[in-house]
Amino acid sequence: MDMKLLDILACPVCKGPLVYKKENNELICKVDRLAYPIRDDIPVMLEEEARQLDAGEEV
Repeated sequence: MDMKLLDILACPVCKGPLVYKKENNELICKVDRLAYPIRDDIPVMLEEEARQLDAGEEV
């Protein structure tokens, strides 16, 4: 994941910042508790493609 890209990306739902989780290859929105996948080095920033984080899952 290019960190320069991370600086300009925002959650499409709340427009908040995202956190990169290398172990899952996802971008996390802490506010909405959504995880956006990264496929072939391209973030998939669609709400319908995001997975909801479990209650016990660390953000």
